[in-house]
Amino acid sequence: MLTRIKTVVRLSSFLRNPFSFLFARSGKEERIAAYVIREHERGRPLAEILDDPYVRNRATPQELARLLDRPEVIRALGETNVEAERLRLP
Repeated sequence: MLTRIKTVVRLSSFLRNPFSFLFARSGKEERIAAYVIREHERGRPLAEILDDPYVRNRATPQELARLLDRPEVIRALGETNVEAERLRLP
């Protein structure tokens, strides 16, 4: 019975917004964003953080570009720093 209720709930969620998966953020992206913000708050420059093996091994250039578009990252790092790194990305 409980499984059937969960299925109905998921189906109704999907029917309300069938394209929500297009805008969902992955847990991986959340962790990378948290890492970048935390390291920047410790005083490290953004270019150095983005060159860390932790970031390079977990994010493609496209994912890094998305990361630099996130409002919380822009707020934490500053528009000037983020724009400079956007220009540096391939």
